[in-house]
Amino acid sequence: MGYNGYGIIFSYDDYWSFGCFSSNIISKIGCMLVSPLTKKIKGLIQDSGPIAIDKFFSLCLSDPEYGYYNICEPFGPTGDFITAPEISQLFGEMIAVFLVYSWQSHGRPDSVRLVELGPGRGTMMSDILRVIVKLEPALFNLLSVHLIEMSKRLIAIQKKVLSKYLSKIHWHNSVDYVPSGFVLLVANEFFDSIPIKQFVLTEKGIYERMVGLNNDNGLAFCLDNQEANCAILPDKKKWPLGKIFETSLIRQIVIKAIAQRLLCGGGVAVIIDYGHIVSGFGDTLQAVKEHRYDSPLAHPGEADLTSHVDFQQLAEIASNFDIQVHDCITQERFLRGLGIWQRANVLARNTNKKRTVFEEVERLTGIQNRNMGQLFKVLMISSPKVEPMPLI
Repeated sequence: MGYNGYGIIFSYDDYWSFGCFSSNIISKIGCMLVSPLTKKIKGLIQDSGPIAIDKFFSLCLSDPEYGYYNICEPFGPTGDFITAPEISQLFGEMIAVFLVYSWQSHGRPDSVRLVELGPGRGTMMSDILRVIVKLEPALFNLLSVHLIEMSKRLIAIQKKVLSKYLSKIHWHNSVDYVPSGFVLLVANEFFDSIPIKQFVLTEKGIYERMVGLNNDNGLAFCLDNQEANCAILPDKKKWPLGKIFETSLIRQIVIKAIAQRLLCGGGVAVIIDYGHIVSGFGDTLQAVKEHRYDSPLAHPGEADLTSHVDFQQLAEIASNFDIQVHDCITQERFLRGLGIWQRANVLARNTNKKRTVFEEVERLTGIQNRNMGQLFKVLMISSPKVEPMPLI
């Protein structure tokens, strides 16, 4: 997660200078501004040496004592960033339309697991269920809801937002615990928050990027002292010298689990996130704090940490299973194709906030820097092989 509501998320480039510049500033400010998690991370580095980016990433978000999702309010105007469901109810409504159509196109199975990975405050699921009740009461009556969430603090918030539907909802800390059967799965801004590894091609070979300490005892990026031995790295011949390659073993595990579940029980998964359709090189690790960009090393545990999602890699992994992997498209095309503007026109007629309704939809579908339409991508996966809802 990490759309800040004000501007485009960092472009797909290498931000070595940004990271080093910010860490140097922080190191000179002094210990009085050091967060508790920063102290903990420094202690780990002092004891055992530099830590890999994925470990740093995981500590920042999920540390039991000081992790971001356990101590901060990420979402909405008072949080650090705004997600699509918080911008407009129409986002969740369009997802509901897609899921209802998917259920119908699969022959209306009589047992359905509605699954959301990383449900945030529960806003989108609330909108989805509200629409399903109106469009397909039969589907609502037979489905069970499964929310994959690890933060106890967020679960408490979700229970309040979804209080009307609690009898249908189950919480799990892994998709593996969702009962087998037909699945309608949604993951909105989930994969971007899964930790990544970074590797750099140097003249001496490929080395993993780490987080260590500089001469002023501040956090700083560095390289491992041993050459990387990783089978999933790209060919050196196609790798620009000095550029960063990002990959995530955990993301691969999650997409495999989703694909396997669809293969065995049938269903549809829709994955929405910011990222790139074609794999490439560059540093996309970024932090957002109070709707502004921050150095990833500046405020561990106090800022949201994310990276762009490699949709080509997700699609290629899912394609190894005997399921339908549809072409990755932009969020603008997905929402427009589902009729979001038509729905906005109807909603605007029934409210005195017509301008607000249209401005919110423009934020979701617009292609300019301040909007999400081009930056966010949508990957749809289904089994058995059926076509997704036809785009208008």
